This record gives sequence, C-alpha cells and structure tokens, in this order.
Amino acid sequence: MCGARRRINSPLQLELEIDLKGRRLVARTLDALVDGIRDASSRRIAICRMPGTIRRMRERVVGPAALPEERLQEGVGAELRPKRMADLIGQHQVRERLTVAITAATQRGDAMEHVLLHGPPGLGKTTLAHIIATELGAPITLTSGPALSKKADLFGILTQLKSHSVLFIDEIHRLPTEVEELLYPAMEDFAIDFLLDAGAHATATTFRLKPFTLIGATTRAGLLKNPLRDRFGLQQHLEFYEPADLEAILVRSAGILNIAFDDQSSALIARRSRGTPRIANRLLRRVRDFAQVRGGGSIDRPLADEALALEGIDGLGLDALDRRFLRTIAEVYKGGPVGIGALAATLNEELDTLTELVEPFLLKEGFLARTSQGRLATQKAFDHLGLRWSGPPAVSQSELFTEP
Repeated sequence: MCGARRRINSPLQLELEIDLKGRRLVARTLDALVDGIRDASSRRIAICRMPGTIRRMRERVVGPAALPEERLQEGVGAELRPKRMADLIGQHQVRERLTVAITAATQRGDAMEHVLLHGPPGLGKTTLAHIIATELGAPITLTSGPALSKKADLFGILTQLKSHSVLFIDEIHRLPTEVEELLYPAMEDFAIDFLLDAGAHATATTFRLKPFTLIGATTRAGLLKNPLRDRFGLQQHLEFYEPADLEAILVRSAGILNIAFDDQSSALIARRSRGTPRIANRLLRRVRDFAQVRGGGSIDRPLADEALALEGIDGLGLDALDRRFLRTIAEVYKGGPVGIGALAATLNEELDTLTELVEPFLLKEGFLARTSQGRLATQKAFDHLGLRWSGPPAVSQSELFTEP
C-alpha cells in the first residue's frame, strides 16, 4: 500500500515514496541516502585542508603554524616527516605509550583505542597520526573540525571507513556541537543514530559502522567538552622539544636534503627553533638557500648566524614581533601588568596571534609572566632588550583579587 510522496529533511532533499507508517522507508532509501551523502562528503574531504578553513594569522618564519607554501605544496616538508615510529625523534614517553597501544591492538586484531593528541602547533600531531596508521597497516582519512559543518559531512566520512581504519580530525575543538554529538555513539558503540522523515512518520534508525580509530588533534584541549574528551582512551600531550632532540632532527633532515653542515651550525639552528621541529626544518631550508646564494653551498656557524640574522631571528630565537611585544610591555606599560587586549590594540595585532603564536614560547623561556593582573615582562626580557629593570611592580592587597 503506497502513500503520499514525502520529502526527507536531509541535505539531499530526496523525494521518496513511502507507506503511511514508514515501514519500508529504511529498506528502500537507506542505501541511496548513504551513497548520496558519501558523494557530497567526498568533495568536502578534498577541500577540508585548504587554507580557507584555517584562521588567518600573521605568517612568521619562527611561527609554529604551517606557511602557505608548506600547506599547498605536499613536497615542501613532507619528505622530512618520519614515516615509522622508529624514525620519530623526541617525545619519548608519548612514543613508548603509543608503541605499546599499537602493538597490543595489532596482536589482538582489534581497532586501536581512540587517541587525542594535544599541544602547541608544529610539534608533530599530524605526523604522529600518519605514523600510527602506518604502524597499524591501516588507511587514514584526513579532515578538520571547521570542514565538518553539518552532520551529513561526518556521516558520509564515517560510512566510508573500512574496518580498523584511522580517521584523523585536526582542530577537533572547532567541531560544531551537533556534529560533535554525532561522534559520541560512533566512538563508543561504532553506530550512528538518526531520524528519517519527520513528525508522526519519523523513524529512528541505527546505522552500524565498522570498527575504526579516531585520532583528534588540538592546540586547545581545554575547549573540548568532557563527553568528547572522556571517549578518548589515549590522551597524549606533546611537549616542546629539547635542543639535543632538535639537533638530531636537523641532522636527519640535512641527510635527506643532501645538506652539508657542521655540528656548530646545527646547534645554532636548534637553539633558535623555539623547541619546534617544524620551525627547525624551516630554518634549515632558509639557511640552505642562503648558503647556496652567498656561501657556495656549504654551511658553517658564521654563515648560519648571518642567514638567521637576515630573517630577523636573534640568538635566543626571538623575531621582530616577539621583541616588539616585550618592548611594548617594558616601555609603554612600564613592565606591566597589562591585559592581553590592551597589548593587541597597541601592537595592532590579532588577539589569537599573540595568545597562540607569541606567548607560549615567551612564557616557556621565562621572558613573560602571566598573573591575575595581566602580563609582566621579566628581568630576563629587560636584559635581553638591553633595558634597565627596576624590579617587579608593587601590587596592593586590594588588587590581588581583581580580574585583569
């Protein structure tokens, strides 16, 4: 018995003939619905890594974010990424934990537990996701939080996943709430619950997924909601790299790029790389280009120092924006404290640029202190800038509990 022609409230707006009770709806239309959403989502997967989905921030040589040429050209920097866990340098505890989890899952023949990788940008979260997939012998699907704007986008991706495959979501903290909630049953039960039709004829349907491993990456783990964070069995924080590890990374990269340089020049580049492998490899390529044009192709310490000075990077890895940030606090605001909003307005910079790209390194190296009253330039910052430090500012007891 056939009923009226109705429309499904979905991005595809498929017109379907169903009976009044909706009993034959799933059997007739589920395959068409899945195939249609797959086609739509496959196009979204292709563009999800394009620069348009990434917030625009100041592009800096020592910035941890990928530069445009590094995002658009797969060959730039891609050949330097380690492919196996044995090739990964640094992050020793993270590497050991992941190795145990990968080995255990492989021996059992199960999908690996879901993994959350969080930490500052440029430390290798995407590289680790590729390594995990390689060690598991599983295909990997890449997407990002901003690209998954609707439930249908995620639905199409999840239904394409093969058994025990890996799904990597970068900037997972930027998932819309409705999309994030669709992940909960997918991660926990490998199933998706959704409604077909609407009103009195609505039908609740469960679509079973093949077991998969979700790897989420974020620079701001505190923005993740607890229900999502708790569903990750492995939560790994990536730390800034030590200079010795960065030197080892530079030596490996120099071998791949056929660059000849001595230990002193590798140590100099490592100290100015701000604890970030992406920056270290970027500076290595800049020094290589400088050596090719000005130094006959060979790299020594004086030439590396001259090349980095040309980029505005001083002996401690600070660039012009870092020094301007500290000098503004020291001279305009008498050492602080000053709120980050006031600093952004004074410097004419985006707030996110200062909080995500400038402050982390300055805090780590002791140039900056963050208090309830705002930001303070430390004595180390004054000394580095060649300014006289008059001691920490006096704070009255009435100001101790005041918001900055």
